[in-house]
Amino acid sequence: MSKMPPPYPEGHDLLKGKSVVISAAAGAGIGFATAKRCVEEGARVLISDIHERRLAEAASALEEVAGAPVPYRVCNVTQEEDVRSLIQSAIDELGQIDVLINNAGLGGTADVVDMSDDQWLTVLDVTLNSVFRMTRAVLPHMLARGEGAIVNNASVLAWRAQKGQAHYAAAKAGVMALTRCSALEVAERGVRINAVSPSFATHPFLEKSIPKEQLDELEAREAYGRGARPWEVANVIVFLASDYASYMTGEVVSVSSQRA
Repeated sequence: MSKMPPPYPEGHDLLKGKSVVISAAAGAGIGFATAKRCVEEGARVLISDIHERRLAEAASALEEVAGAPVPYRVCNVTQEEDVRSLIQSAIDELGQIDVLINNAGLGGTADVVDMSDDQWLTVLDVTLNSVFRMTRAVLPHMLARGEGAIVNNASVLAWRAQKGQAHYAAAKAGVMALTRCSALEVAERGVRINAVSPSFATHPFLEKSIPKEQLDELEAREAYGRGARPWEVANVIVFLASDYASYMTGEVVSVSSQRA
């Protein structure tokens, strides 16, 4: 069985005319892949991240795809003032926000018995609380317009146990619960909120932070014998953001083989 991914798909204007805001979109992971897919699907995009240099580089790379400058804003998603400023900047820059993609997250490895309060709280703040802050900040705008879509990035770790991942798994389980509850609150007012749940996506930053032997072991668990490419997760995010998912809300879509 081939371990190579399928050919990279062409865009089909799934997000034509829509304005999209994406958090944690610098670098080479799911956030940047999602921004690129959104541009390729016809959207106007504003990206944000806490890493200013990498964010500027990402915007420059996206400009080559879009054929026009791609706006970006530095944002620390753990700071309410930064979050509010990002949402207002996006409205000013794009005119409106049709789609918000909450991609910010922070991992780490520590057993509960050794985990400090700071380790626990930092992962929860970046991974879960940021989704709450961003959602709360954008909802008044979307509700006033009577339309909008929010897509959150969860994880299969919210469903299964893994040693050393209690803080991250708890945060991602919280993202799933927040997705379901907030979706019910705004469904009748035209706003949809869903989430993706990736298992294992490989990219250069991950390959630098995890030993090759461990990466090989993780990939061997997957049905395809490989991790997902970030754009394969991004494709599902784009679907949930598009009108093709018009009857879906409060759902968590697994992007995995369920064998991770």
